[in-house]
Amino acid sequence: MTSFTFNTDDWLTRETQFAAFATGPLLDFWRQREEGEFIGVDGVPIRYVRFCSMRHHRVVVVSPGRIESYVKYPEVAYDLFHRGFDVMIIDHRGQGRSGRLLTDSHRGHVVNFTDYVDDFENFYLKQVAPRGYRQCYALAHSMGGAILALFLARRPNAFDAAVLCAPMFGIHLPMPGWVAGQILNWAEKHPPMRDYYAVGTGQWRPLPYVVNMLTHSRERYRRNLRYYADYPELRVGGPTYHWVRESIWAGHQVIALAAKITTPLLLLQASEDRVVDNHAHLAFCQAMSDAGHPCKGGKPRVIKGARHEILFERDEMRAEALNVILRFFAQHPFSGAHAADNSIRG
Repeated sequence: MTSFTFNTDDWLTRETQFAAFATGPLLDFWRQREEGEFIGVDGVPIRYVRFCSMRHHRVVVVSPGRIESYVKYPEVAYDLFHRGFDVMIIDHRGQGRSGRLLTDSHRGHVVNFTDYVDDFENFYLKQVAPRGYRQCYALAHSMGGAILALFLARRPNAFDAAVLCAPMFGIHLPMPGWVAGQILNWAEKHPPMRDYYAVGTGQWRPLPYVVNMLTHSRERYRRNLRYYADYPELRVGGPTYHWVRESIWAGHQVIALAAKITTPLLLLQASEDRVVDNHAHLAFCQAMSDAGHPCKGGKPRVIKGARHEILFERDEMRAEALNVILRFFAQHPFSGAHAADNSIRG
């Protein structure tokens, strides 16, 4: 069994010297990245990044959330890489450095939610499996969690274990579900509205830290805003009505297909989440238990006090999550399940 070192001293004190860390070790690490591209569904270019070392024989594949880019994830990659993992991160279609689908690039849009899943499968088959890692793990956030879960329903043997952070199995809506359903069904029949910003949303704009619903970490929140200031092409605003409709459908599909997901899973839940519906996590875990292969602990592991972006929270909550993630991966060092998809790595 591969040994893991759980030295979290730097995780618990990083925010006190965050600027020095970000402009020093983290920037040096970011410069070592390898960026690539492949063609996804309907000819959309899909970008990805990887951080690799010849000394590593295990990988964590990261599936980010809505509007996110791998440009936001250097700190997560840094922490995983320095604990012995290669890290590969995909930019989902319509966001990050991947191709956009509408003339207004700020609109968060997808034609079919399964297009995300097809892209991720393509990424896995062409960029991950051929590298022949001894151990393959997956880590997903929010929308990326729904994408990963649907992928695992197709290919439950692709990864030795997977972690879902605040997965989007249901959306925290500003109105009753039946009202939202009527609005979405009406918009679906009117193309100009279907592909327009959902009610209450619009183009990207920077929100002050004090009104953000994503994290309690002022340092990490400000740094994430800086990415959008430095790279305006990364900006994505509100979702379209069609995206919302597709995403609600995807959440229902995840729970309906839970029986097909046999990959060892850990689900992390943020106790103060106001973006995704935490009740859907309970329904998913129950469906997994009913199928005979429960999530770790049989229920979500709650990170108390955390907002939606657990991996970008304050040091103490983020460290708790990272330690839980690494310990979970350590419990699944090699199942042999993904061997059929992988070539032998030299």
